[in-house]
Amino acid sequence: MALSACAERTRPAPVVNLETNSSSRQAQSPIQDKTYKVKKGETLYSIAFRAGTDVRTLAQYNNLKPPYQIYPNQTLHLTAQASKNNGSTNASKPIVKTVQKNSKKTVANDKAEEYGEVKGGKFTAVKVPSLKQKVNRWIWPVKGPVISNFSSAEKGNQGIDIAGKKGQPVKAAADGLIVYSGSALRGYGNLIIIKHNDDYLSAYAHNDELLVKEQETVKAGSVIARMGNTGTDRTMLHFEIRFRGKSVNPMRYLPK
Repeated sequence: MALSACAERTRPAPVVNLETNSSSRQAQSPIQDKTYKVKKGETLYSIAFRAGTDVRTLAQYNNLKPPYQIYPNQTLHLTAQASKNNGSTNASKPIVKTVQKNSKKTVANDKAEEYGEVKGGKFTAVKVPSLKQKVNRWIWPVKGPVISNFSSAEKGNQGIDIAGKKGQPVKAAADGLIVYSGSALRGYGNLIIIKHNDDYLSAYAHNDELLVKEQETVKAGSVIARMGNTGTDRTMLHFEIRFRGKSVNPMRYLPK
């Protein structure tokens, strides 16, 4: 019995179904408007995440070519119809200097996507590898009871909420690349988004401390943050998995 108890403690705690109508749940609802004005600190990946769409689709709607250059107060079209009605999005895009360190030969052979940010008046292009490998395995990002389940309802929970203690390590659920690390998404607090391949992203919200930066590669099990309660009313991790921009039930991917 003692050995059995020890073994049980190494596994994620069972779902306890403590569904709540948290105010942050409403704030996490996807962007429903046809257009969106970019805020400071956002990337095309973070906006695509909130809009519930694939970053490549969002880039296509806005005639954005690599590097995916966006800037504060820029208006992005979130639907194909909005894009068609308004023509080219980039006509008023300020001219900024693109920092490029790669040779022409490297660029010609590299099919990686890019995005970037403006700092000090200069635009820095950031390479995002086109990750072709399959996700071989998913692991639990934290140990703790699942207090809120995934829901496919219109305003339902787009992931799962896992309770824990402030400062508890939050781990990458699979190998990947950090494509967002910040607090610009209202309702998510300190958020990390990891790109695992061209189809899958995972997100880790409400962290107390972020331990990784954009462009960093991580392995499954790497500690990427410390659990907290930013953007919510209790200490927990809000965890999501997205397939081509759409929320899917993490419980179908995580080990039992």
